[in-house]
Amino acid sequence: MKRIIMMVLRNILLVPYMWIKLCYHASHVDKYTEEEHYEMLRFITRRANIGGNVTVDVHGQENIPDQDGFMFYPNHQGLYDVLAILDVCPHPFSVVAKKEVQNIQFLKQVIACMRAYLLDRDDVRQAMQVIIDVTKEVKNGRNYLIFAEGTRSKNGNHPGEFKGGSFKAATKAQCPIVPVALIDSFKPFDTNTIKPVTVQVHFLNPLYYEEYKDMKTNQIAAEVKRRIEEVIHANTSD
Repeated sequence: MKRIIMMVLRNILLVPYMWIKLCYHASHVDKYTEEEHYEMLRFITRRANIGGNVTVDVHGQENIPDQDGFMFYPNHQGLYDVLAILDVCPHPFSVVAKKEVQNIQFLKQVIACMRAYLLDRDDVRQAMQVIIDVTKEVKNGRNYLIFAEGTRSKNGNHPGEFKGGSFKAATKAQCPIVPVALIDSFKPFDTNTIKPVTVQVHFLNPLYYEEYKDMKTNQIAAEVKRRIEEVIHANTSD
């Protein structure tokens, strides 16, 4: 909370204008292209990072597929995760988020602008429909991000279990799966400090359909987690 307040105060002259613009975009989603929404969100995120003493250190951007229609699978550390990836990813993407996000100001406007799907984990039928809808959109060239852990880890740079069901949309769409290793992404919003912090975002080599087509979803989940953990261990002292 302290860092969010600092982000606002250090951008105080810009905040009213950008808040109005964000809310307008969120209320008029169809008026703008996905690229226009994305550039607006990236501008806000970068200004917030400067004001909040947050640096995003990105690695492996060359591993992001040139052709749209892929899915990101990062480890889930905190509320800042999507913003970290949004700051450094040149390709617009959407997300599948839990429905509780719709109650958090700013994040719910971001979610609206990204045309994201909100998942009700207690409603199996709704969850299956989300998988069907995301599959269709990925096949049509949209990019998506899903947190395979389902909920953020409470153990910092130690990911939780990656759930096989999170990969059903990717396998049905037969799309590239891009593992993303986040390091210290929990620190900006999930710790009570305003000290300068560097968040690492590592885009790893994609798994293409030919590589995973004979694997079960739980095997894909285990492999993606293994790759992410390998990078985390190589870049932290934990």
